[in-house]
Amino acid sequence: MNRRPFIRRRPISTLLLILLMLLLGWVWQERVALWAFPDIISAYTAKEYCSCRYVMNNDAEYCHSYVKQWLPTRGFTDDPASKRVTASGMGRSNSAAWVGERQGCRLMP
Repeated sequence: MNRRPFIRRRPISTLLLILLMLLLGWVWQERVALWAFPDIISAYTAKEYCSCRYVMNNDAEYCHSYVKQWLPTRGFTDDPASKRVTASGMGRSNSAAWVGERQGCRLMP
């Protein structure tokens, strides 16, 4: 009967198990930041597009390319009459509106 330790019999499996445990520990440690991440995508897009369009007075096509990200947004609405932008991505939606010349754009609830 062979009584070698598990580590010697299956070194790759043991290494993968240790890496999985480390990954789960890191995810647990960073759970608050990881939970907030989906909100960042739509908030960044709405705020930066609003600033590009209504503070810097650039055209819409340029501002779309300016806020383009690696993770795509699903929904996007630009209301020039009220100077309000709404962006959706990763299941979250955020809006930004132009407040004034001195305040610029602000994320809205």
